[in-house]
Amino acid sequence: MPGGARRLYRRILLLHRALPAALRALGDRYVKEEFRKHKAAGPAEAQRFLREWENYAALIEQQINEDKQNLTEKTVYGIQLTEEKLNDFRDEQIGQLKELMDEATKPQKKLTVSKDSEPKT
Repeated sequence: MPGGARRLYRRILLLHRALPAALRALGDRYVKEEFRKHKAAGPAEAQRFLREWENYAALIEQQINEDKQNLTEKTVYGIQLTEEKLNDFRDEQIGQLKELMDEATKPQKKLTVSKDSEPKT
């Protein structure tokens, strides 16, 4: 994938900086994996791949801007996938989607630091 893919990749990672930390980490990891997997994609697949990620970037940018304007409610990022869209997915993509959902809905681990855990010199 040529320079357009690189610009899109950078744009998405920049947009992710405005997301909550857990979503940013999850999103960055997923984007990096997907772009790496599709480096050698054929022209038709690469075009579809880039179009979907362009749509994603536009959606996230819109939601980030709405979040900045709306100080009273917590923003929900992303969209509900339609049944039609889900039917277009390959089995591998459905598996990835399930892994992503599991990761996104996993309870957050809270770290506590006590004086006892500080390194001793």
